[in-house]
Amino acid sequence: MATPPVAGAGLPSGPFPGQQGQAAREVNTASLCRIGQETVQDIVFRTMEIFQLLRNMQLPNGVSYHAITHQDRLGKLQEHLRQLSVLFRKLRLVYDKCNENCAGLDPVPTEQLIPYVEEDGSKHDDRSSNQFRCASEERREVMEKLKQKNQQLKQIMDQLRNLIWEINAMLAMRN
Repeated sequence: MATPPVAGAGLPSGPFPGQQGQAAREVNTASLCRIGQETVQDIVFRTMEIFQLLRNMQLPNGVSYHAITHQDRLGKLQEHLRQLSVLFRKLRLVYDKCNENCAGLDPVPTEQLIPYVEEDGSKHDDRSSNQFRCASEERREVMEKLKQKNQQLKQIMDQLRNLIWEINAMLAMRN
């Protein structure tokens, strides 16, 4: 007597082989966004190919042309346009699915995402104030080093300017 395969035994648990991986991918909004990004890149690439084909295509304006070549290029152009419409439909599906996944989320105001200093100088929470303090201290150290380097560069430029001035004065005295 044969037993049916168990769902977790290395076989996909759906009527189609790619359904389980596809379902897991559809649930994750970040992967949907990645798919959307790749689709947009494909759309841009196909559009560039269409413009390349159009640029290389000669219009049949009475000049001798090969009808077979023209028909071939026209067929390629129509195929690219068909693929482009498919990509736009795919992008619309991804967009709709992302909106559907994010519909239940409460939008977080931008003010809560960006740490800021209130008038009295206090922070919203200790962790962000600690991070802010460390970042501002690091920035101050970098700015001090930058000021020192700028001062050194200014001194070197002044010395070079004086040296060039003296060389020019000596050359003028020689003549």
